[in-house]
Amino acid sequence: MASLTLIDTVPCANQLGEGVQWNHQDGCFYWTDIHSKKLYRYALATKKLTHFDLPERLCCFAFAKNDARLLAAFESGFAWFDITTGVIEWIAKPEANINGNRSNDGRCDRQGRFWMGSIVENRTSEEQSAGLYCLDTDFSVTQHFSGLMISNALCWSPDSRKLYHADSPTHSLRVYDFDAQTGELSNPEIFAHTALGVEPDGACADAEGYVWNAQWGGSQVVRYAPDGSKNLVLDLPVTQPTCVAFGGEQLNVLAVTSARVGLSDEALKQQPQAGNLFIFATPFTGLTENWFG
Repeated sequence: MASLTLIDTVPCANQLGEGVQWNHQDGCFYWTDIHSKKLYRYALATKKLTHFDLPERLCCFAFAKNDARLLAAFESGFAWFDITTGVIEWIAKPEANINGNRSNDGRCDRQGRFWMGSIVENRTSEEQSAGLYCLDTDFSVTQHFSGLMISNALCWSPDSRKLYHADSPTHSLRVYDFDAQTGELSNPEIFAHTALGVEPDGACADAEGYVWNAQWGGSQVVRYAPDGSKNLVLDLPVTQPTCVAFGGEQLNVLAVTSARVGLSDEALKQQPQAGNLFIFATPFTGLTENWFG
């Protein structure tokens, strides 16, 4: 069985670290601490950690091919954000009419579209639900799912023929046929189940088409084969891992974000590293992160 080696722990003590991704241009991992309204940047070569204060909670984000700004999914919607000046330019707020929802997990597909799913954070009505949205390169927004509670685990197979997604409280990952040209989804199937009390969180696919999933409440990241079988379990010293991303020059380094939110004082004594970023050397290779545009 292939093994992963912990090579670095970044002591950031995030409340809700999320959305980690690798920027191949500057050699840094970026991620958000949603509840602290901060964006983090960690240079792998120099081990320099920087953070940027944000005007609103940043839930996920993407880099853009033709714009130096960050394409952000803030809690209330899509916007361009200049991390050096703090200037924000709103694009769309697809759930502005739903009180109690916010943006959640998201990323770009290989065609340059930015996808974001939402979360029912505070239930204000019986019929309230979350959805999955796609921001196309012409800035039009399409809703693909409704009726969700916590949209998560969004990623694509290397050939873009499959999309993976989870509604976390269902304890299951689903796989869909994905039409790369139109962005349409069809033929949903259960891909994998998580144990009771363990929810699928952020995910990514590697170069072999295996899906890596951070499992909230499970103290682990699981690597699933394309048929949904468990291939590898990476144990972590924290109960709430939140997201995964490959990076490094060879794309063979795995970063895992985590969270402290909701943990009791006793739990934090048991897991003092909760909220930190963990970096592992792996025998596997990831895929270059997709950029918008």
